[in-house]
Amino acid sequence: MKLAGLPPDALRQVAAVTDGQIRLGPLMAVPEVLQDLGEDPVALIQSAGVDSRLFDDPENVIDFAGAGRLLARCAERTARPHFGLLLGRTTGLDALGLVGLLVRHSPNAGTALRNLVVHLLIHDRGAVPVYAIEGGLVLLGYSIYQPRVEGTRQVYDLAMCVARNIMRTLCGPNWRATEVRLPYRRPADIEPYRRHFQVPLQFDAERAAVVFPAEVLRCPVQGADPAVYKAVAERVDALEEQGIGDIVALVRRVLRNLLLNGRGSIGEVAQAFEVHKRTLNRRLRERGLTFQELVEETRYHIARQLLRETDLAIVEVAAVLDYADAAAFTRAFRRWSGTTPSAWRACCAAEAGSP
Repeated sequence: MKLAGLPPDALRQVAAVTDGQIRLGPLMAVPEVLQDLGEDPVALIQSAGVDSRLFDDPENVIDFAGAGRLLARCAERTARPHFGLLLGRTTGLDALGLVGLLVRHSPNAGTALRNLVVHLLIHDRGAVPVYAIEGGLVLLGYSIYQPRVEGTRQVYDLAMCVARNIMRTLCGPNWRATEVRLPYRRPADIEPYRRHFQVPLQFDAERAAVVFPAEVLRCPVQGADPAVYKAVAERVDALEEQGIGDIVALVRRVLRNLLLNGRGSIGEVAQAFEVHKRTLNRRLRERGLTFQELVEETRYHIARQLLRETDLAIVEVAAVLDYADAAAFTRAFRRWSGTTPSAWRACCAAEAGSP
């Protein structure tokens, strides 16, 4: 099957997104949801500093911080803290463009999820997908690595809806997670979450993820077309080759995922890029950085997110970041920020509560 024989929409993405950007696909329902809630979509979108004309085409790109700011403004103006859930009700593989098509035509669910994790960077360079198998359970999730992003709660809600909808496309409409984990404080009203996911919920999680039995990975994908799969895979590989991009940005992506899985040595990162660790060190030095500096930067970003968004105890945050104890984490955090984790969290709470 030639590439020209693919569905027209599959050919629309002509370049991989660059660092800090995301394709507009997953946000395309924003105007419709706003209109259903009685808001003027154009006015609200413009008020968030986003050009409303971007919504003319799902292949347009938006900077990740702008997308988060837009979702935060939507949640605030509509008085729907769960705006991401409303946006994600019908958002699934179709919103992911070429990557979604590759996943849709993978032979089985396990291959599909590996493709999602490996290739999402041509669609989204503001966060990294999470894919881990722990004790017979799969964690399929999403972790923001771009700094200073507003609306992270809405972003994570949308991402978990997309993850659930992806699994239902791959394994059938009756598929259901065993748990949904959300990396922020328990909302005052969790009923929208109960109604939407209909499974146990864990708030204050270290990462956003839908959880399900690993046996599901063997599920064949109904309707998968091997010819389409081969053609789309070639197209995706070509886009990735064009958009390899900044080595520092790529290392940050990989580190975010590894550190949340209790890993993150230079050997493991170098293996992800299929280079020797000396080569990786040299390329980072050419950019005026060391690997350890990037590890510390990534730990600091994860720490700030968990301290700001969750009620995890300091000792629990320390454990997530693989510190021996809370004292070691506190020393590191003071070195990064000039203050203690507790004082930094209190400052965030005061800022959030100020008018």
